[in-house]
Amino acid sequence: MRNDELIALDRAHVWHPYGPMPGRTDPLVVESASGVRLRLAEPSEGQAELIDGMSSWWSAVHGYNHPVLNEAVRGQLDRMSHVMFGGLTHEPAVRLAARLVEITPEPLRHVFLSDSGSVSVEVAVKMCLQYWRSLGRPEKSRMFTWRGGYHGDTWQPMSVCDPDGGMHELWTGVLQPQVFVDAPPAAYEESYAELLRTEIGKHAHELAAVIVEPVVQGAGGMRFHDAEYLRVLREACDAHDVLLVFDEIATGFGRTGTLFAADQVGVSPDVMCLGKALTGGYLSMAATLCTSRVADGISQGEVPVLAHGPTFMGNPLASAVALASIDLLLSQDWRVEVKRIEAGLREGLAPAADLPGVREVRVLGAIGVVQLDHPVDMAAATRAAVRAGVWVRPFRDLIYTMPPYVTGDEDLARICAAVCAAAAAG
Repeated sequence: MRNDELIALDRAHVWHPYGPMPGRTDPLVVESASGVRLRLAEPSEGQAELIDGMSSWWSAVHGYNHPVLNEAVRGQLDRMSHVMFGGLTHEPAVRLAARLVEITPEPLRHVFLSDSGSVSVEVAVKMCLQYWRSLGRPEKSRMFTWRGGYHGDTWQPMSVCDPDGGMHELWTGVLQPQVFVDAPPAAYEESYAELLRTEIGKHAHELAAVIVEPVVQGAGGMRFHDAEYLRVLREACDAHDVLLVFDEIATGFGRTGTLFAADQVGVSPDVMCLGKALTGGYLSMAATLCTSRVADGISQGEVPVLAHGPTFMGNPLASAVALASIDLLLSQDWRVEVKRIEAGLREGLAPAADLPGVREVRVLGAIGVVQLDHPVDMAAATRAAVRAGVWVRPFRDLIYTMPPYVTGDEDLARICAAVCAAAAAG
């Protein structure tokens, strides 16, 4: 199909994420991808291929068309692509669950597999609510979180996203009202820690759980905060009999410099959500892990089962490639690679701090953020980055990058230059 025909059909029929229908701007058509490069069906701004600075929304940590992951999918495809998980099981899912238990913080022991990160948060909230109902305390039915968060686009996750400045403000008055406190400061402040302790204690009688993105608030604003706040949350939850949920969908598998953000202070939640990089960007899959306390509590209830069962739960293809992706990551010195990327981002993005309209430049692990003092001109910023040979996807007042861990130094420098060009144009 000719490129113009494809674009016409796309505009007429395809509803893209966070976009209107019909679309108002034409997306770039990707013909193939390999390593860290996206090859375009037709050149754009003089570029036939683009370095991916986004890891396909933070998931393709090993890049594209990786031979190890390709072989994992091919090998499983020859056996079976899918089988229902109700009443049946299979080796890829069992081995994946065991591997996740092995590498996540103690005492997470049980794994519920689902289709996407948002659904994994749905499952996490349901676990917490059902836990307290099973113990005869249905009044503990609200969630506690800080502002500036993002946990997904399905129903329960929307309720714990930022209620005012977030993407889901439209649903105020329809979603269940949760308990919010101000967004965490970047540096540790005892006054804020005391606020967390006080508010959790004040609302403990109605709280099922606290849910946060540890260390990095992702799509809600790409803000970083001191990991010590996780210890404060753990201690406050223990003191007031409230469950603790860490949403590590964006931060898991090394992105912040530790395998999981929780590892930065050795704190373990009662429930953890994983996704995005879980399969190396190959297939959609997520996981919700919980402790035996949570699982046993639900099992003791009048309804002793977690009534949730995605059709593609434990999909063998996704399980096989997820296991291969984890093993590939852990077989390499990924910490050194993430530190190398962090150093490259710090050096390469530093010039952006001097650009007009730039409020702040911040880097953590394999995450680089340029925050403007005004909303990004999406079209102009994107064109500038593409002209520099790089794909990034700005939003709100942010131009940021989360490159694949396999990104070389030269390509990393080009990503940084493109982000700076986008900031200057946007």
